[in-house]
Amino acid sequence: MKKSSGFSLVELSIVLVILGLLVGGILAGRSLIRAAELRGITTEYTRYYTTVHAFQNKYFARPGDFYNATRFWSTDSAPASCTTNSSAPLSANGVCDGNGDNILTYGGSNTINIATEVFQFWRHLEKSGMIEGTYTGVTYMADDKAAAIGVSVPGSKYPGAGWGVMRSNAGAAENITQAFTLPRGYPENFFVLGKEITLKPPQDAVLKPEEAWNIDTKVDDGKPGQGNLLAFSRANWGNSASCTNGADTNDLTTDYRVSSQNVGCALFFIKLF
Repeated sequence: MKKSSGFSLVELSIVLVILGLLVGGILAGRSLIRAAELRGITTEYTRYYTTVHAFQNKYFARPGDFYNATRFWSTDSAPASCTTNSSAPLSANGVCDGNGDNILTYGGSNTINIATEVFQFWRHLEKSGMIEGTYTGVTYMADDKAAAIGVSVPGSKYPGAGWGVMRSNAGAAENITQAFTLPRGYPENFFVLGKEITLKPPQDAVLKPEEAWNIDTKVDDGKPGQGNLLAFSRANWGNSASCTNGADTNDLTTDYRVSSQNVGCALFFIKLF
């Protein structure tokens, strides 16, 4: 009798089991990679937080705001409006001075190559040897973006995200994060993790609400409008309205909109320095 050349039911079952294991392994692998990327955000934040305080302990000033930075690393000859408070010589590898008021100012415009404290922040840290990478210290303005990840600000290991520093305005109750109206007493300077955005350091939405909640719960209080970690939620900035359930920027007790699968959150790490 001639044998059949087809697969038996047992063989087909084995093939299906193997395919199931492969698919399950791929999905599990993706989940593990994403979990590692989320953990990397808190690792990066902790590293920058520690680095800033180490810089302050060494130079008695804040990076970016450092009044006499040019005395240590010469005066940058490239950017427009580069402030120098010393007699340091010009150099293509130099820096620009801050004004020493302990607040990181943006001071940019729709112009390329403007030195501002929020970008000199990374330049000063680079020149001190405390962080890796090379940063211009100036507005970038290609595609109308002041910050370019990997050029004027450092990138994150989380895909598409970059780090920046921002400030609030002095005064009473303020919308310091473009997200939540916070009472007087919050600090002027804070870190932000987000995508590149027009005319500002990276702060556009980069995380899904559940991912932001996951980080917030591990390092803070799990509330997007309270504690040391805030999440961006503003209706007219991209998909940011999908980050929280808050009706407006005064709803500080709102929760993350974890049911949404939209990319809707950027992160603000406050109470830093």
